[in-house]
Amino acid sequence: MIHDKMLTDLRMLGVREGGHLLVHSSYKSLGAGVEGIGQIIETLRAALGVSGTLLIPTLSFSSVPTDNRVFDIRKTPSDVGAITEYFRKMPGVVRSLHPTHSVAAIGANASEIVKDHEKDNSPVGANSPFRKLRDKQGQILMLGCGLKPNTSMHGVEELTEPPYAFRHTFDYQCTDAEGVTHTLNIRRHHFENTHGGSVIQRYDRLKFLLPVYIMAYGKVLDADCYLFEAKPMWDVAEKVMRDDPLFFVDGW
Repeated sequence: MIHDKMLTDLRMLGVREGGHLLVHSSYKSLGAGVEGIGQIIETLRAALGVSGTLLIPTLSFSSVPTDNRVFDIRKTPSDVGAITEYFRKMPGVVRSLHPTHSVAAIGANASEIVKDHEKDNSPVGANSPFRKLRDKQGQILMLGCGLKPNTSMHGVEELTEPPYAFRHTFDYQCTDAEGVTHTLNIRRHHFENTHGGSVIQRYDRLKFLLPVYIMAYGKVLDADCYLFEAKPMWDVAEKVMRDDPLFFVDGW
């Protein structure tokens, strides 16, 4: 059942019918008025319409640590929240083949947008759904989770190669939807400074950079939400990082 108030809020925020929408989420932020995760997914899909495509990151970096580099597209859980884990197991959902930064999708262009992720040797490369979303003029919705979990920013880091981004490459055994196992050589993110301390991601600084016609703020039920256009966000963030590679981190 579609949640009428949530649907109205999504449309008021600016979610485009027929578009491509990537959603980062916090289930609890929506409040007590929803009847489970299934209703949330159904309402997001209703906002996009039959010609739209819904994408949800199903990152699994904690489930495939460097001492257990085995990923199964059918079984490896998502490590980034209840909505993401529910979504990846839904009928009709397809998932990209990547050990740490997979994306699940459903809708008109779902298969196209998740295919070929395994061809990249990095998490958010040219074949990733994150980059494809940018190229398809898609939108990113931060549903009650703030701006910090914006995985697309890793794609900007891959374009600009700041000193903190990468240090190690590993082989992963990755099993696809047909049960075929592939060896993928992947550069893994390494948010640690030269002294062994943590580098803190500060992607929330985007709110000081993006004008209102690129990024909207509003409520979806009880959740504080940001909705922004993917390509302008990438463009602005890349320009800033080329001027200051450490702009989006603390602790370097």
